[in-house]
This record gives sequence, C-alpha cells and structure tokens, in this order.
Amino acid sequence: MDKLEELIRAKIPCPETGIEVKHTVCAICSPAYNCGIDAYVKDGKLLKVEGMDEHPRSRGGLCTKGLSNRGYVYREDRILTPLRRVGKRGEGRFQPITWDEAYGEIARKLLAIREKDGADAVAFFGGYNKWYRPWLRRFAHSFGTLNYGTESSTCMTAGWMAWKVAAGQLARPDMAHSDLYLGWAFERYYSGYLNAQAAERAKAAGTKFIIIDPRVTPTVEKLADLHLRPWPGTDGALALCMGNVLIQNGWIDRDFIRDHVHGFEAYAAYAAGFGEHNVERLTGVPYAQVLKACEMIRDARSISSHETSAPIPHHKNGLQNYRAITALLALTGNFDREGGQLPTRHTFTHQISGFETREEEWMDATEPEHQRPAVGEERFPLWFHTEREMQVVDLARQIQEGTPYPVKAVFGMGMNFRMLPEDGYVAKALDKLDFFVNADLFMTDTCKMADLVLPVCSSLERGELETYPGGYAWFTQPAIDRVGESKSDVEILRDLAVRMDLGDEELAAGYEANIDYMLAGVGVTVDQLKQAGAPVKVPGYRPYVPGAKLAQGLDTPSGKFELYSQLIAAHPEWGLDPLPTYCDPLDGADPEKHPFVLCSGGRLPHAIHTRLHKVDWLRSMQPEPTAQLSVEDAQALGLEAGDDMELYTPRGTIVVKAKPSHRVQKGVVFFYHGYSEADVNSLMDKDHVDPYSGFPAYNATRCGMRKKAQP
Repeated sequence: MDKLEELIRAKIPCPETGIEVKHTVCAICSPAYNCGIDAYVKDGKLLKVEGMDEHPRSRGGLCTKGLSNRGYVYREDRILTPLRRVGKRGEGRFQPITWDEAYGEIARKLLAIREKDGADAVAFFGGYNKWYRPWLRRFAHSFGTLNYGTESSTCMTAGWMAWKVAAGQLARPDMAHSDLYLGWAFERYYSGYLNAQAAERAKAAGTKFIIIDPRVTPTVEKLADLHLRPWPGTDGALALCMGNVLIQNGWIDRDFIRDHVHGFEAYAAYAAGFGEHNVERLTGVPYAQVLKACEMIRDARSISSHETSAPIPHHKNGLQNYRAITALLALTGNFDREGGQLPTRHTFTHQISGFETREEEWMDATEPEHQRPAVGEERFPLWFHTEREMQVVDLARQIQEGTPYPVKAVFGMGMNFRMLPEDGYVAKALDKLDFFVNADLFMTDTCKMADLVLPVCSSLERGELETYPGGYAWFTQPAIDRVGESKSDVEILRDLAVRMDLGDEELAAGYEANIDYMLAGVGVTVDQLKQAGAPVKVPGYRPYVPGAKLAQGLDTPSGKFELYSQLIAAHPEWGLDPLPTYCDPLDGADPEKHPFVLCSGGRLPHAIHTRLHKVDWLRSMQPEPTAQLSVEDAQALGLEAGDDMELYTPRGTIVVKAKPSHRVQKGVVFFYHGYSEADVNSLMDKDHVDPYSGFPAYNATRCGMRKKAQP
C-alpha cells in the first residue's frame, strides 16, 4: 500500500487526498441542539463526521445519533426523485416524475379543492424536521387557511402552553446558579447530553438534585440526592402535596406571593386535599419522602426546575400536572430570580438564544381572517387560543366524520402518521383523502400512503440559519452534494408559492431574503454570517437581567403568576379548571383484563423513532423491540429475559422482548418506541387525550401482559 492510499484510508484531509473538512450542523434531533459537525468530504461525498471544536454549544461533542450521520444521509431508502403513486395507497408502488410535473399536479389539485370546498379543506402538516416550519405556516396562511399543524401537537408544546397560562411566556431553569434542582423526568443521558454535562458541572459546584422519575435511571444514579418515584401520570398529585406541605409549614415566600402571584388562596384551599392521608395511595411516594423533599426546598436559597415537555404532558392530566409543578416555583419566590426559573422567549425555530428576531411577525404576516374553526379548535379550545394552529390529534377524526366541515387534502412535510394514537384509524383517514402529498428524506409508511412523494435533503446538503444560547448565530453552507434530485423544504415551498400564484412576494423572494428580514435589528446579515463560516455572537444579544419581567408585569390577565388562570376562568364554555386540578391518569379499560400501566415514552440514547432504527449500526445496539417490567411481575407471568411477551389493550397486541428489571416499579411496563414491527401507538386509544392540550396519553394506558404462547 503506497502512502497516498494509506492517507485516503485514514481519511486524512490534505491536497493529496482531496479530502476536505467542512463545518456543518447535525439536525437529526432538530431543533434541540443542532450540534456542530466537522464533515470529512471527498468529491462531494461524506466520509465521516466528528464534533466541531469551535462550536459554542456542543464544543466538539456529538452523541450516538450525531455520529450516525453518514449512515443516516445515505440510507438505502432515500427518496431520489419526485414520485407519483401507481398502486393502491400503502403498497409503495410509484413511478418517477419530474419536479415540474409534481409542482403542476400539486398546484392544480390544491387550487381546485380550494375553489370548490374552501381553503380550510386543505390541511398543512409539518413533521420531521422542524427548520422549515415558519415557511410552511406562512404558506398555509397565504393559501388561506389556519389549518397548519405539526408533530408538536404531541411534542413539547403542551409545556409551553402551561407556562403561557401561568406566566404568559416560557421560562427556563437557571441551573448554573441554583442551590436545588427539581428534575421532573430528568433523563438527559439518554436524551439531551449537553444538559447532562451542565448538570454534572452544577453538581460539582454544590447544587443538590431531587429527581422525580418512576424509574431508576442513569440520572438518578449519578446526580440524585433524593429520588421520588411516583407512578406514571401522578406528578400533579405529588406536586400539589408538596405545595400543601410548604404552605402548612410556612416554607413559602409570602412577600413574593403577595406582590406577584394571583390565586394563592384558591390554590391553597385545593392543595389542602393532598397530604399525608392520601399522597402514597395516589402516587406511590411515601409521605416521609415528600416531607424530605420539602425540607430540601425550605433549606435552598434558590430553586429551579426541569419539567420535560414530553413525559409530563403525555397524560390525560398532563397540562394540569405541569401547572402544578410550576406552581412550586411561585410559592417559593423562585420565578424570575437568579438561580430560579427565568422568563424567556424563542429566538428562531424554537431556539432560545438571547436576542429577538422577527420570525413570528414574518410567519404570521399573512394570517387569514378566522372564519371556520381550525381542525381541533372546538375540541381543544385552549390549545387553539394559545397556539393559533390546528391540533393534529383531531385531524383523522375530522377527515373521517367530515365535521364541522370536510378536509379533502393534506400537504405534509415529514409527516409520520404513526406518531398519533390508534394510528390504524389515522391510516384509514389518509386513505379517504382526495389528495395527499408528503415530502421526506426516506420512503416511510406515510409516504407509501401518498399520491405524490417529494424528496428533501438533509442539513448537510443545505444552508440554513442556526441560533444558539449566548447570542450566537450561524448561517451554514452545504457540506456535501445533494442526494438524487432532493431539494430543501423551503425551496419546495417557495417554488410552489410561485407556481400557485399565492401572491406572497416574501415567500417568492426565497430563504435568504426572508432571513435578512427576520434578522433586521439584530445587527447582522446573511452575507456577514456566511463570511464568518462559524457561529458568531450577534450585536443584538442582551443577557437577561433577573427580575426584569416581574418589574414590568407578566403577560397574563392579572399581570402576575397565575395559580388560578383568569384566561381559563373567562371561558367557562371550555369546561376547563382555572386551578391546576388533578385527576386519575388512566384510561377506561377494564382493570381486571388490563391490570398493568403501559408507559411508552421511554427514550433510547441511540434512536429517534424509526429514523435511526433503520441505521444499521445504531439498530445493532438494541436490535429487537424490548419492554422493561419489574422482576416481580416477570416472575408472576413466568417471563425471563429475552422471552417473547405480548402487550395488549382493547385495540390490539404487539410482541416484544421481555427485560425484567429492578429499575421498574411493580405493575408498570416501559416500552421503548420506534420499532415498526411493534407499533405501540396502535395500542393507544385515540380518545385518551388531554382535554387542555390535546396531547395523547402515551405514558399511562392500561394494558395486559402475557408470555407469548409457543406455536
């Protein structure tokens, strides 16, 4: 082997090998971190990835998901060209067509439906990933409908809703300055490694940690000074009991409550119903542990909290549980103070970066007059009031029933119908549509249902704006050649806006012009960011000064932190409770036939749904769908590790591998989702949802378990 061949095999970047290192971004878990990547590229092809040392947030780190980018980008089922369905929906039989043919067919059919049935007869859905959402929202508005929605109808947004109800805006934990951190479902070693690193730094600096999680997790083992183990979906009862203990013992900040909290008396009266007499019966947590947690709160000078917007809201009582948790910060005066929870706003595509862009102004500039109710608005009015978009959980029902009006077409980008509860019902709804388009990187089961499929590119194949905490912005450049004829999601929307003559000059101007508009006032332009070649701190960055929002008054009807929501109280027709009341989290299935609690929200550190289960080396880390159950339950059912077992509900059965564990409570089974051959969402009840947010109750459903009979 000569020296050049050795250099090439070693992937050494130099003129001799023709290998270059290009900075780009990983958007697999977009928009959570968007970590920096050093892409090793030869002849436009990706050879390998490493972490980007110069990146201000990830600082050279990449998780297993980020390190899989080469296998991800070049998955065998990448869609290479626009496709038209020639078989039945779901068969996966397509023929290649040109982009011009695809655009022409989409324009003709969507405009014809709008002409005949109105713009609301078309629903626009944004799934994976999330970078293009302002453009899809504006496109839907310019088309003439509020029926724009996203997978955030089941992810993240319920937590934001809870903060809007309580404080008018989002808030984040100031962990670095906290004496005590309340980690509700805080498992960042499996999902969000940068938060795990920050927690370890805080721990080393003296921060105490109370971790609230039904399972024994790596976070519990590494960080917890106290571990509380409520049964799934009972966090609200636990938080209300903690609030009552704090009030009864006088361990609250009465001055803060007097000046900045609305509804304390009503809250205190309701919370008095949760205490030593019932907390263990309701939650499984002994009262002595609740008292210990409250003593730690009493002794802490500052407290912040992590209330994850997936595991907490994914219950039928999820938003109310979330509100009960945030109430503890108000009771103790730990809202808008150093070391507590700091008010904040999104900068761009859900990133909180410390400066304001004109993103929201831009994406809602063409919002149409509100006439017919958006999908889900009547069923989930609080959702629509706070989010001004359709609740996708109700889309299949409206397609099937045609009330309050028919939906005839869906334009999807990264849509995955399997993200929704009782997804077989959703598939039947898609089959009923007159027209269905989906854009994606891969030939998913949802794409197989579509009439037209459009190929989109990955983050390594496009340029886009990224923003990061601390006031950083970056405009990335394509690192590799595009796979096939793929286009960026925003290019597709721009092209269609022109082809359909929507009259939206901003959409027609293109992505970079739109970004320059959004950055006006920030002190930087797209051209300047391109020239920088890496994230830079923008002139518009202003560190938040704790206490500033309280001094101004919160964006709530009372101007205060609302334990009793005046917004909800003003709408008795909604049938919702102004206080953070608690109800049992389980569905109505027969407890005799379905005696276990199925919690399907568990994360794996190497997977995001099927997208990474179909990257071979990541799939090899846990090849088969596996559920954790307690050792006691396994013994009672005659199950050993690796046995096939059936999980079943009134809606069906899936087969998974059993994994008995001392980390799991008796009576609870945890399933790690995303396996196509064991579709846990098919077991879920489409009506077992939170009436406040519409979120499915993925984390507390009655189920049965049994050993699979041998043939």
